[in-house]
Amino acid sequence: MTKADLVARIAEEAGISKKAAALSLDSVVAAIHEALKKSQKIRIADLGSFSVIKRQARKGVNPRTGQPIKIPATKAPKFTAAKALKDSVKK
Repeated sequence: MTKADLVARIAEEAGISKKAAALSLDSVVAAIHEALKKSQKIRIADLGSFSVIKRQARKGVNPRTGQPIKIPATKAPKFTAAKALKDSVKK
């Protein structure tokens, strides 16, 4: 499913225009981005939780040269599916 497909479905089910549905979806995505930038956790019932994990600095190996390298500490987004989502996928 693409963003356009999702927008069309939201518009149809909510009885609004595709333009309004696209703005709503963009607003939700932007809100998630902003919250994750601030390392906040977002929980959406029946969907799951978005959070930020911190990865420690570590040593690695360059696969081309075999030389050891330092991999710096970083943050990464994480999504954990809700039980309702997992159950609906299993059916």
